[in-house]
Amino acid sequence: MKRTLVLIRHAKSAMASGNQQDYDRPLNDRGERDAPEMGKRLAKQLPKPDLIIASTAKRTTQTATKIAAELNYSKSNIQWEEKLYHAMPETIEEVIYGISDEHTLVFLVAHNPGITMMANSLANTFSIDNMPTCGVVACTFDAAHWQDFSKAVKKIVFFDYPKN
Repeated sequence: MKRTLVLIRHAKSAMASGNQQDYDRPLNDRGERDAPEMGKRLAKQLPKPDLIIASTAKRTTQTATKIAAELNYSKSNIQWEEKLYHAMPETIEEVIYGISDEHTLVFLVAHNPGITMMANSLANTFSIDNMPTCGVVACTFDAAHWQDFSKAVKKIVFFDYPKN
């Protein structure tokens, strides 16, 4: 079965202010503009996702919500995963392995450096130094189950980011 995974880095966020924790940083003005724009671009590239999974940090929840709105995907259907906050590829893969096999098109919104590392692990033909904020990498692969993700041969179908 053909499956598509879309990795998305959260949009540009504000710097922490005062006693604010990194986890609580919101999107800045650019991030507020970029997330809906990338949602519109995704809507032109792909059908509505079966599932959106996102880190619970404020900037990722805002990014996922804004992208979902452009895709006519209900915010209430977003799966919030606390362990995606600053997750490394191994943890991102654990989340992927837990996706129900009924889903074939999944968006995953997370953070650097893990999201860049994960994108670079998808295919030998793809490499980036740094996933830009609100950057998107989509790959397809054939697998009966999401648990087969790491063994499947993946093909990058597009890479896009706000300044592209």
